[in-house]
Order: sequence, then C-alpha cells, then structure tokens
Amino acid sequence: NYTPVSYNRGIQYVVIHTVEGSAAGAISWFKNSSSNVSAHYVVDYSGAITQMVQDKDIGWHAGNWDYNVHSIGIEHAGYAYKNYWTTAEYQQSAALTRWICLTYGVPMDREHILGHVEVPGATHTDPGPYFDWNYYMSLVKNEPSDPSTSYKAMEVTTTELNVRTGPSTS
Repeated sequence: NYTPVSYNRGIQYVVIHTVEGSAAGAISWFKNSSSNVSAHYVVDYSGAITQMVQDKDIGWHAGNWDYNVHSIGIEHAGYAYKNYWTTAEYQQSAALTRWICLTYGVPMDREHILGHVEVPGATHTDPGPYFDWNYYMSLVKNEPSDPSTSYKAMEVTTTELNVRTGPSTS
C-alpha cells in the first residue's frame, strides 16, 4: 500500500496520526492490500517503532496526494479522543521525528510537523485533543541527553551482516 519512487520526493512534512487501535492492528491493516492505506512508521505504546514503508517511497496516509508525496507519516497506537498517550510513545516518536527532520532538512516547527487534522482537505481529526503538542515539540527540538540514543540511517546491501555491541573481532 505505497507508491515506489526512484526520485527525491523532497520531504517537507512529518504527519502525526493516531491508529484508532493498537499498533499490531495497524501493522496488520497496512499489510492488507485491500486497505489502500499505509504510513511509513507505527509507534506502539511501549515506544517500539515499526517501519512499514521505506522513506524514499510514498505512503498513503495523508488523504492529500501532494502531502503524501512530500511527507513521512507516523501512526501511533491509541485513539484520537482518549488520553492514552504514553511517555515512551512520545519519546520514541519525537526521537524519530527529530531524526527525520535532521535527515531530510525538515524544519522542526508546527508548520512542518503536522497533525493529520491539519493536512488540507483532511477528513480525520487525529492525533486528537489529548495529543500534547507542546511536550512533543520540546522533545523533538531537544538533543538527546544520551548520545547513544541518537538515530542514524544506514542501508545494508549484503546477504550477511555481523552486528556488534562494541569493539570486537568475533
């Protein structure tokens, strides 16, 4: 449920969504070809992040084609009209949004980090009235206190990869 592209999409926005259910439910729904919807990432209450669509491809999440082309969509477990947002969900989503902004040159402001409700022509109301934009944006704009929690994108093009937790020859 995405459009593959081979050109630079010119990422300008991050669109914040609410699943209206669980992260597992969203992941399952996005895998269903008849759903005709997707987002680039899904964030669970625990803060676990699942990538559903590669950043280079167009996710079908915003309900506005131009915004789909120029944005990355992040779905969150929960409901727009229930205050179930967790600290871990906010923190990991904000770290992901910060990484997206730094990677693609998206300004870290509310003109470029939008709720689905703010997309022109939107028919959805997510992330809803309980989403704490002030808290979220403060997390997005702040450097992590622990540099080891920073994210860095890497593309692996091999059939075998050794991953180490520290210096080692084994």
